[in-house]
Amino acid sequence: MENVIILGSGCAGLTAAIYTARANLNPLLLEGPLPGGQLTTTSEVENFPGFPEGINGFELMDRLRKQAMRFGARIQNDWISAVDLYGPEKKLISQSNQYSSKALIVATGASPRILNVPGEKELFGGKGVTTCATCDGAFYKNMDVVVIGGGDAACEEALFLTHFCSKIYLIHRRDHLRASSIMAQRTLSNPKIHPVWNSVVEEIVGVKEEAVSGIKIKNVMNNQQSILPCKGVFLAIGHIPNTQAFKNILHLDEQGYIVPEPGSSVKTNVSGVFVAGDCADHVYRQAITAAGLGCQAAMQVERWLS
Repeated sequence: MENVIILGSGCAGLTAAIYTARANLNPLLLEGPLPGGQLTTTSEVENFPGFPEGINGFELMDRLRKQAMRFGARIQNDWISAVDLYGPEKKLISQSNQYSSKALIVATGASPRILNVPGEKELFGGKGVTTCATCDGAFYKNMDVVVIGGGDAACEEALFLTHFCSKIYLIHRRDHLRASSIMAQRTLSNPKIHPVWNSVVEEIVGVKEEAVSGIKIKNVMNNQQSILPCKGVFLAIGHIPNTQAFKNILHLDEQGYIVPEPGSSVKTNVSGVFVAGDCADHVYRQAITAAGLGCQAAMQVERWLS
């Protein structure tokens, strides 16, 4: 039986691996279907402390991985589909393996919802399509961009982008925002934000699949199509937490995010099971906050095992 198993290899999981390995807990990290997590799809990370010139997202995660392995963390590629977390032995089941541990850190992250339209996949990650204005907004200084969505998240993204961009088109399939009234009012009153109502994106257009040049939209009221020129496309239609295996076991909110116990950022309702990163944090979703939660979870595991 393992001392601790960590699920997920993003900033939260790898930071937890570094801390538990340095505590001589000999952690096993299962990295899942996207080694390194969502940050590996980001071309340039400029807001992670310690890198004044910025760093490629893949390189940052590779450094974290090497650091964890340096201290003795073992990393294995597998995807857990079922769990039994009650009792002193935490049992994890994948398609081909079974694992057991005394403690468990869930750092499975969240996957951004996507449009599934032509050009989106080809132009994602450094080519103009992104899911994080905080991460990438500064790259679009004095440019026209598009935000897709109509909720609070889309409004927050659009408002943040007004600090950099010349014009922000807010694309929404309805004729009013789903956001809270104060957030909608703040968004629609900003002169840089231009709502495009009753419209859906049918294609993201690029230059030789190297850079976004615009989007093809369709008005759902009259089916009229048009091309809207832009340099960046920010998807703000929500995230899906990767917590399906923990349904009816861990406390989840309506969206599926793990809810920590009151008074703690990382303890769950099951003794010996801790959580870190974007599978619980749907507010900040930053590499640095995920790393901080990974540190907290690892330290709690060390104390709990003691």
